[in-house]
Amino acid sequence: MWYVVQVVGGRGRRVLHLVEQLVDDDVLQECFIPQYEIMKKIKGEWKRRSEILLPGYLFLITDKVDQAADELRKVPAFTKLLGNDNAFILLNADEIAFIDSFTTKDHRVVEMSEGVIEGDEISITKGPLVHHTALVKKIDRHKRLAYVETTMFGRKLNLKVGLEIVRKHRNIST
Repeated sequence: MWYVVQVVGGRGRRVLHLVEQLVDDDVLQECFIPQYEIMKKIKGEWKRRSEILLPGYLFLITDKVDQAADELRKVPAFTKLLGNDNAFILLNADEIAFIDSFTTKDHRVVEMSEGVIEGDEISITKGPLVHHTALVKKIDRHKRLAYVETTMFGRKLNLKVGLEIVRKHRNIST
């Protein structure tokens, strides 16, 4: 079962490292922070970098949620399982499918996609967005980003993922 741990913004990687060190391996099947690849221009060169997809959240996969909650108390950083009235909230099947469709176990990074624009239509030719074109709500060609809309934790989110438009054609009507 998948759960979400809320962490202080900007400290996710540190908390992930502490959880991996301090929480018993038999309690967690997987612990990760979803990331996405992006191209950034550094000193005139485009370089591939990873950014956090959902800042402030750490994902746990466990069948032992009560033990996981006890183990998280060992972590000397602010962590709490997201939930209502002390009942932990599981990610639903759609949320899990969304993350699994963009990432793989042991590599929870949404890789760069490539696409072309023909007229007003976008066509994704390579990468994890190939089968998710309908989720793309906006493209920033200069930053090489696509904004993808999804629902997680009971609210709509616009997530950034890497998308390079390799070609743009305009429809010229006569």
